[in-house]
Amino acid sequence: MQRTTMDLWVGFFVMAGIGALLLLALKIGNLGTYSAADSYTLVGSFENIGGLKVRAPIKSAGVVVGRVTDIQLNTETFDAAVTMNIDSRYKFPQDTFASILTSGLLGEQYIGLAAGGDEAFLKSGDKIMKTNSALVLEDMIGRFLFNKASEGNDEKK
Repeated sequence: MQRTTMDLWVGFFVMAGIGALLLLALKIGNLGTYSAADSYTLVGSFENIGGLKVRAPIKSAGVVVGRVTDIQLNTETFDAAVTMNIDSRYKFPQDTFASILTSGLLGEQYIGLAAGGDEAFLKSGDKIMKTNSALVLEDMIGRFLFNKASEGNDEKK
């Protein structure tokens, strides 16, 4: 009887551990509890999306308000067309600004929405007109090194 009780407790803790690992995997994989059942769709064009991925969060004031659902290359303008599902609880003005931002120095990329002051709100299928592309760390380092090298050449003259 004592052996069966111990086996039962060990089984319970093993199942709790597996459940905790599953929850952790869902959190890391950005597959949280956000559901797109009651949402509306917006589209934004970006010159460079960096490492933005489908299912990346869309945040406003640090709060997750939606997810990226699709990323396509527009063959006419050669910009990235990013489709976003926004929770219908959150309404944004038509002059909302969308930027691709990074969590921390080398963290995941997400879209940050900064609400404007327009009285008319974006509707499903609307395009966000004001966008700011991702800052690519390699490009910034290259520009910095190029500027430093050109400063050194100016001093030699």
